[in-house]
Amino acid sequence: MISPNHYILTWQCPDNSGVLAKVSQSLFEHGAFITETSQYSDPYTESFFSRIAFDDRNLTVSASEFIEALDTLAKPLSMEYKLRNKADVPNVVIAVSKDDHCLVSLLTKWKSGALPINIVAVMSNHQDCQALVDWHGVPFHHFPITTETKAEQEAKILTLMKETKADLLVLARYMQILSDDLCQQLSGRAINIHHSFLPSFKGARPYHQAHARGVKVIGATAHYVTANLDEGPIIAQEVKPINHTFTIEQMVHMGHDLEATALSHAVRIHAEQRVCLNGDKTVILA
Repeated sequence: MISPNHYILTWQCPDNSGVLAKVSQSLFEHGAFITETSQYSDPYTESFFSRIAFDDRNLTVSASEFIEALDTLAKPLSMEYKLRNKADVPNVVIAVSKDDHCLVSLLTKWKSGALPINIVAVMSNHQDCQALVDWHGVPFHHFPITTETKAEQEAKILTLMKETKADLLVLARYMQILSDDLCQQLSGRAINIHHSFLPSFKGARPYHQAHARGVKVIGATAHYVTANLDEGPIIAQEVKPINHTFTIEQMVHMGHDLEATALSHAVRIHAEQRVCLNGDKTVILA
């Protein structure tokens, strides 16, 4: 017995009566067997978002004819969509500096099959993590950077992504600020982890800032990279309560766990096409 191919269709359009029915009817007419569906209607932006998983056990047309039907449907609905075979997981390049806790989490979850991605390379402006990356059998690229070589170094990052056919750049505690130009080129294709519960305590040394303010919770925020530092659309956040007895060192250690968890979660749901951009925010289609 031949196993069916599984597909994921994520789409969004202006919200009007019947949009979900029209898409569902088209899938039905072409024999798509729906296995999962999630949708959201945003009353503020008047936009509709949907994620539909289906298989081709009863598909009555070829893949190219199916895409042609979607194109025909999308135009009058002003619909943007992304369709892919579930088995075609995204290629990912990870950028890291010296701290390896987020990198360890990503590599471990990828190796165990918990992350539906293909890590094609790790790049760093330092060599501290090279032994770890080599042990996992992933190509390591050392791209040192100075103020004078920033443009050249970022060009190498783009070249690496092109050569590895990378769909996503993950900044796993990569302690460099990307240029506005690189942020624009990677819009929606770069995820960063900030060691703070944004929007509070942006920039450097957030745990020191939080300790000085006597916060009662600490957290970590995974978000898409934009030219505005640490202000990109939020994908996932993790938070834990603390009190006045916590030292900065304890906050940092707890924060490392939160950072690794939030980043891995964000990468997973991005890879599963559960994240839709909605202006400066995201819609998560769980």
